[in-house]
Amino acid sequence: MDLLDAGRIVAGLVLLIVGGELLVRGASALARRAGISALVVGLTVVSVATSSPELAVTLGAVLRDEPGLAVGNAVGSNIANILLILGVCAVVTPLLVRRRLVRLDLPLMAALSAALLLMALDGRIGAWDGIVLLAAMAGYLALTVVTGRREAAAGAAGDSPAAGAGAPADDPPLPVPRSLLLVAGGVGLLVLGANLLVEGAVNAATAAGVSSLVVGLTVVAVGTSLPELAVSVIAVRRGERDLAVGNVVGSNIANIGLILGLPAVLSGDGLPVPDAAAALDIPLMLAAAVALLPIAFTGFSVARWEGALFLGLYTAYTAYVVLAATEHDALDGFTAAMAWFVLPLVAMTLIAVTAYEFGRRAGRPGPDPGEP
Repeated sequence: MDLLDAGRIVAGLVLLIVGGELLVRGASALARRAGISALVVGLTVVSVATSSPELAVTLGAVLRDEPGLAVGNAVGSNIANILLILGVCAVVTPLLVRRRLVRLDLPLMAALSAALLLMALDGRIGAWDGIVLLAAMAGYLALTVVTGRREAAAGAAGDSPAAGAGAPADDPPLPVPRSLLLVAGGVGLLVLGANLLVEGAVNAATAAGVSSLVVGLTVVAVGTSLPELAVSVIAVRRGERDLAVGNVVGSNIANIGLILGLPAVLSGDGLPVPDAAAALDIPLMLAAAVALLPIAFTGFSVARWEGALFLGLYTAYTAYVVLAATEHDALDGFTAAMAWFVLPLVAMTLIAVTAYEFGRRAGRPGPDPGEP
C-alpha cells in the first residue's frame, strides 16, 4: 500500500464520520417535522441514502463488465450490515427492536434474501427478476411510510415523532430547509468518503492479486457499508436506537431490491452471478438474515453478547473468504472447525435462547417488551 492509497483511506474515514453525523441530525429533524418516527426514517430515507455507495459501485462494476464485484459488493454489504454493523452497535449499547420490525421488516428482509437465492440458482439475475425486486422495494417504501404515518397519528407510545430525535421534546426541530441541507450534505460526504476509502482499499487488494468477487465480498463490501456503520454508531450514541436498527434493515432491503434490481434491468441481459456467490455467499446472507429473527424476538432487543457473537461470526466468515482466495494450507482445518464445532454450537445457543424466551413469555402475562 503506497502513501496515496493510505491517504485515501484516512480521508474517507474522516468524511464518513462527518457525513454520518450530518445525515443523522438532518433525518431526525425531518422525522419530527413530518410526524413520523425515527424508525421509519431509518427504514426509508437514511437506508436508501446510505446505500448510495453500493449503488455507485455496483453500476460502475456492471459498466466495467465485472459482475463478480457488483454481486459481491451487494451480498457482502448485507452480510456486513447484520454481523459487523449490528454487532458493533450492540456491543456499544443493547439495541431496541420494535415489534413492527419483527412483524414486517425482518421477515421481508429474509424473504427477499431467499428470493434472491432462487433467482441466482440459474447463474443470472434476469431483467424480469430485477423488475420484481424493484417493485418489491417500491411497495415496501410506500407501505412503510403509510404505516408510519398511521402509527404516529394514533399516538403509539414510544414511537412519537420526538422519540429518538436526538433533542429534548420541548426543543423545536430544525427548519426544513436546513434539515434538507444537512441530509444532502451528509449523503454527499458519505458517498465521497466511501469512494475514497474503497478506491484506496481496492488498489491495495488488487495489487495482491485477489479476485474481483473476493474484493467485492470483503474490502468493497465493508467500505461501502461504512456509511451504515457511521450512521448507526452515531445514532446509538445520540440515543436513536430505532434509527440504527432501521437503517441496517432498510439498507439490506435496498441492497437487494434497488442495488441489484436496477442494474439487472438496465443491463438488458441481466446480471451474471458467479457460481461461488450462489453456492456460498448468498446462502450465508440468507442465514444471517434468518439468524437475526430469533435474536430480535428474544426480548425485542439485540444484547451485547449477541452483538459479540455476530462480530465473531463475521470475523470467521472473512477469514474463510481470505483463506479460500489465497488457497492457504489452514483452510481445511479452519473449515472443519467451523462446520463441526462453531456453527453447531451457535445454532444450539440460538435454539436454547429462543426456547427459553418462549417459555418465559408463556408464563408471564402482559405486553411484550417490544410493544411500541
